[in-house]
Amino acid sequence: MTNRTHDPALASWVASANAPNGDFPIQNLPFAVFRRAGSGEEFRGGVAIGDQIVDLGAVHEERLLEDVPEATLAAAAEPTLNRFMAGGPTFSSPLRAALSDALKAGSPARAKIEPALVPQADAEYALPAAIGDFTDFYASLHHATTVGAQFRPDNPLLPNYRWIPIAYHGRSSSVGVSPQSFRRPIGQSLPKGEVQPVFGPSRRLDFELELGVFIGSGNRQGDPIAIEDAEVHVFGLCLLNDWSARDLQGWEYQPLGPFLAKNFATTISPWIVSLEALAPFRSPFSRSAADPQPLPYLDSAANRSSGVLGIELEVAIQTTRMRSAGLPPHVLARSNFRHAYWTVAQMIAHHTVNGCNLRAGDLLGTGTLSGPEPAQAGSLLELTAAGKRPISLPSGETRTFLEDGDSVTLRAWCERPGCARIGFGMATGKVLRARETA
Repeated sequence: MTNRTHDPALASWVASANAPNGDFPIQNLPFAVFRRAGSGEEFRGGVAIGDQIVDLGAVHEERLLEDVPEATLAAAAEPTLNRFMAGGPTFSSPLRAALSDALKAGSPARAKIEPALVPQADAEYALPAAIGDFTDFYASLHHATTVGAQFRPDNPLLPNYRWIPIAYHGRSSSVGVSPQSFRRPIGQSLPKGEVQPVFGPSRRLDFELELGVFIGSGNRQGDPIAIEDAEVHVFGLCLLNDWSARDLQGWEYQPLGPFLAKNFATTISPWIVSLEALAPFRSPFSRSAADPQPLPYLDSAANRSSGVLGIELEVAIQTTRMRSAGLPPHVLARSNFRHAYWTVAQMIAHHTVNGCNLRAGDLLGTGTLSGPEPAQAGSLLELTAAGKRPISLPSGETRTFLEDGDSVTLRAWCERPGCARIGFGMATGKVLRARETA
């Protein structure tokens, strides 16, 4: 599953790519859609290398990578990457390999490629794909159990959870790229002890620490994707914050699940890290003997041997007062994708087993990726015990849920001895004041 692009000894002639704790070494090479900020240029595909972006529009126009097929470069240079994603590994893997060769230290291609670099500090980003559909899973047993206990104290984990990857269909129109700002949502909620709901801005606004999975090549309607083939249909992973209005959610979620509590905003990071770049950070998947074992369509030798991805996750908050005082974001929690109960391959296999067709650019969320320890909780709902235990911040403030002006930043990275560190950049969203209501 690894090749020459993963060699930890590889260095780049882009000096910033060789920083020991950087997100974007030459072993990563994630994809995004960008343009120079404020330029009015067309958005086009780009690849991160250190603190620079390889402009794939310029690479295509100037024919800077002669060994990459014209169709691949043309698709990668478009304002959305849907057509490039649809090409699957036959598009992305050769381009990634060619860029690795061109960007490595001593490459004779430097003279051609260097003029096509754009500083990330000068860039602005768009959604990497036109997202047709967004499905959000519930892959963390720890999150499901803790939250379930708050909503259903007598029955926190429903019996189907250990048998099927639970999910709901979200709203793709409100998915935005970092940095995203959005108004506090408004809706109905039922205050504790009351029998009649009230209408107004959410007072229990929360973040969710998640990963996003972008689909590459899709499947025809009626043709399920077997778990053995599932990862071939994955273009890559990004950070995802599925903002949640917990008071709206508590009132509306029965009997059909989330609606207004979730569909007002979802923030993703600009950069999509390919599964190929994550190959060195895999580990075996297994189930506790006390739990039901996956049904055959959710089980494969490949998933058992290497279905788990060890991705470190972090969430931090910065309030208006913290920004004014020059205080950096305060880390609230750290977790890891390896704690998830279901793998990416299992999510895709289950999503399509009924014949559902996925399309290039579709987005799957993992659900909140909380770990087994309290400090690994991926939401304020868990960290504050539904508001009962306020969190103290360096500014002297406390938080139970998010307030206007708060910004939340997600980060993720992979580290393992003998491997280059692979980062995801960051996904930042800011809460604005709710609109006026009559």
